[in-house]
Amino acid sequence: MGLHATTHIDAPWHYGPVVEGKPAKTIDQIPLEWCYGDGIVIDCTHKEDFVAITIDDLKKDLDKNGISIQEGNIVLIRTDRDKMMGTADFVEKGTGMSKEATEWLIDQGVKVMGIDQWGWDLPLKYMAKKARELNDPEYFWEGHRVGIEKEYLHIEQLTNLSALPPSGFKVSVFPLKIVGGSAAPARVVAIMNP
Repeated sequence: MGLHATTHIDAPWHYGPVVEGKPAKTIDQIPLEWCYGDGIVIDCTHKEDFVAITIDDLKKDLDKNGISIQEGNIVLIRTDRDKMMGTADFVEKGTGMSKEATEWLIDQGVKVMGIDQWGWDLPLKYMAKKARELNDPEYFWEGHRVGIEKEYLHIEQLTNLSALPPSGFKVSVFPLKIVGGSAAPARVVAIMNP
């Protein structure tokens, strides 16, 4: 079983060994209270493949739905790329979170965030190609690399975000407790209020 296979949550240690001047937490060191909270879905289904999600994209959808992020919210980014799971396009195509949008969520008090596509960033092959073209190694994994400076976790390969409202539900993201793990598979569950 791979730690980064299927729906999983990346620990701060995945981004680098140190964050905010302290040793980065492995998945077994994550406080479980971070992994349960009020959920928010931000609709970014309008984003084209290979175009990063921006702060403006996040703010527009939040404003449209009258939602303000509170500390401890778990924010889920809906792209609908989960519909490509099981196809070659799942890894090859998609949007992704920009560095700035990732930082903005953390600055709002969000510790846990997730996305319904293969990875948090733009598609891997695309990032590698662009980083070479631009001669800019910082371009590669720019969303992940935010975790070197600011402590956060992200979930990758979520499914069924289209079934959720923009807010008004709880999210449980409890990862397997794998000692020293850089990530762990997680059963991510939305709990609707009766």
